[in-house]
Amino acid sequence: MSQKLKLGWWGAVVLGVTLSAGAQEKPADFAAQVPLSVSGEGPWYRLELPLGVQLKARQTDLSDLRVFNAAGEPQAYALAREPAQTRENRTLNDVKWFPLYNSADATERAPSVRVQSNTNGTLIEVQPSSQLEAGEEELRGWLLDASRIKAPLQQLILDWTSDRDGFQRFSIEASDDLQHWQSWGEGQVARLTFADERVEQHEVGLPGQSARYLRLLWSSPQLAPVLTSAQLESTNPRTLPLPLVWSQPLAGTSVKAGEYIWQLPMGLNVQRLQIELNQPNSLAPVTLSGRRETSLPWQTLTSGLLYRLTQNGQDVVQNELQLPGQTVQQLKLTVDERGGGLGAEAPTVRFAVRSTQLVFLARGAGPYTLALGSATVKAASLPLSTLIPDYSAAKLAALGKATVEGGVVVTSAATVPTVANTNWKKFGLWAVLLLSVLVLGAMAFSLLRKPPVKS
Repeated sequence: MSQKLKLGWWGAVVLGVTLSAGAQEKPADFAAQVPLSVSGEGPWYRLELPLGVQLKARQTDLSDLRVFNAAGEPQAYALAREPAQTRENRTLNDVKWFPLYNSADATERAPSVRVQSNTNGTLIEVQPSSQLEAGEEELRGWLLDASRIKAPLQQLILDWTSDRDGFQRFSIEASDDLQHWQSWGEGQVARLTFADERVEQHEVGLPGQSARYLRLLWSSPQLAPVLTSAQLESTNPRTLPLPLVWSQPLAGTSVKAGEYIWQLPMGLNVQRLQIELNQPNSLAPVTLSGRRETSLPWQTLTSGLLYRLTQNGQDVVQNELQLPGQTVQQLKLTVDERGGGLGAEAPTVRFAVRSTQLVFLARGAGPYTLALGSATVKAASLPLSTLIPDYSAAKLAALGKATVEGGVVVTSAATVPTVANTNWKKFGLWAVLLLSVLVLGAMAFSLLRKPPVKS
């Protein structure tokens, strides 16, 4: 009996090993396959995952993503993704502001100033470099002292007083020595009265870089308002946000007057939404809501003012909303129709998410293939510190580069026949294994019931 039982158990072990080998993932098990090309020094390669490819995944957290070599062997990999909630990593800093005066006819050049600062670079006093005659000086802008902030700057928040309501547009420049200035683009704030309500916009996005000083020079109107508050939002350098990647235009549906809904391809941590404003002189206070599933109630995500107005012969446009970054698959925009609305048809939108980086350890010969699109496979990614033993941000930036060949072209695999054949094999193996166990159990039961041989 003992010999037969041993043979039976060995058979079961062999079948189990065979079953495990047969269940190993292969490229054909995934709905989409994307060829990769690599360059630079390996064996680690880093891929900025295009959003169009990412949307081919079946699982929101990209658990169904794999990399295979030419022999169809899976490669070890890690994903660098930003968590859904990042606001807790940001710090709001009050900063000092100093006026920048210039003569009324000197509109083409920045005000020249002389400054007094302490040994740490903190500004104490800012004065015009030349004496301006009374009545000729104009307030052209403001100098902000960010020397105490050592982290990258993400957002500027202003408050001001002015004789009239309207838009305030200005250029933003950054410097570390007050001599050499780098353009950070343009900013725009607004204070409007709309249908007996006050509509205000105080926030301006910054490029996420560090600087000791910011210079704000007004362009429309040229006379700057009097600031009453200036704040800068900074981000911990260890949790610096990944860059944004934007989707293709997405069509929506109009539920009723002033209410529009968009269905996203999958649950995504949306950071920004850009709404197309086709008609000039559009003004629309809006509220944006979101939810993960149609069975769940809507949750308010943000509110704001969208507009496309013509001023001084050019369009002034504010068509973006900043979101908290929580996972949503449906978005609903509710428009205050007193501003004229956005039309009967839903405007197209583009949404932005933080980019996802994939790092894989190349083993075996290429070419390599990115595969994704499975609702059943389990997560297989490793932490970056495990995949790269002496991991650091500098080493990550110096890794070899992988790119999607031919742009965002996804080739659908013929998955249905393959999955069916694989399942039949698995069912057959399980059946043989269970049959072996039943036979062994019957043999053992039979031997136990057999009466002992009398001596």
